[in-house]
Amino acid sequence: MNNIEIRKSQEADISKLKVLMEQYIVDFYNQPEPEENKLKGLINYLLENPSSGLQFVAEEDGEIIGFATLYFTFSTLKVKRQAILNDLFVVPNARGKKVGEKLFQTSLDYIRKNDFISMTWETAKDNFVAQSLYKKMGGELSEWLFYEIR
Repeated sequence: MNNIEIRKSQEADISKLKVLMEQYIVDFYNQPEPEENKLKGLINYLLENPSSGLQFVAEEDGEIIGFATLYFTFSTLKVKRQAILNDLFVVPNARGKKVGEKLFQTSLDYIRKNDFISMTWETAKDNFVAQSLYKKMGGELSEWLFYEIR
């Protein structure tokens, strides 16, 4: 576990990060495979526009084994920036090594260091593993309800 490094993603990570994001989208959430150029475009966009968001990667022995994506927005009520933890994923064979905790804590440290008002996230109602992690890390259910329209 000591050889796991959490760091901001870099241009050299794009192809490896793309593979993990595909696993996350297709294998974990059973969604259609995204177009390669769109997924690479998203990764590049975040690298080129750090005011919009960023990605952290977990690396072990030169392999990327997890990632977290933060998107940035604003809270009108608090008149401060706010972060949305949109993705937190660890490859199956690296689970149990506290990689998710490290990615979460790095994200939390980032928003606190950079004076964000809060970090919000959502998870599936049946993702009890994630819910357990979030509770362990100090997360609480929001008093706000989440709605969507398609």
